[in-house]
Amino acid sequence: MPKRTWQPKVRKRLRTHGFRKRMRKPGGRNVLKRRRLKQRTELTVQLSTRKRTF
Repeated sequence: MPKRTWQPKVRKRLRTHGFRKRMRKPGGRNVLKRRRLKQRTELTVQLSTRKRTF
């Protein structure tokens, strides 16, 4: 049986979907803008206290 596609990694998650990555491009800034307008409590993915293993 092949390996499953989802092998979670904290560093990869932050580098792909994190705040600084979003701020890098106009599209990402638009994402943050829309999420602010919707008053989302979390704009981007964050480190949880449990997942501090890099």
